[in-house]
Amino acid sequence: QVQLVESGGGLVQAGGSLRLSCVPSGSIFRINAMGWYRQAPGQQRELVAVISLGGITTNYADSVKGRFTISRDNAKNTVYLQMNSLKPEDTAVYYCNGKSFGGAVYWGQGTQVTVSS
Repeated sequence: QVQLVESGGGLVQAGGSLRLSCVPSGSIFRINAMGWYRQAPGQQRELVAVISLGGITTNYADSVKGRFTISRDNAKNTVYLQMNSLKPEDTAVYYCNGKSFGGAVYWGQGTQVTVSS
């Protein structure tokens, strides 16, 4: 089994920055791609960014391109989401996501990000 633990959320003013971290534990050898999703109140969970195992391939939602950067440090088994130029519409619970080579999907418990105007 794989557990994902997020950290780094909080309250920030519009235009500010936050960095989220996600540390997997357990059978981490199973994990291939990892990513970040977010869910605002009353809305569906949506993809924010994903990154391949080697960190070479990344993909972003149009709404965050140019402002957010996903990265991973496999030596530390950590995935990061650097969020700059935050907007009130970025307010949501952010979830770390991991996909195994076998197709299993793992989720963290989520971390709240609140951007005030």
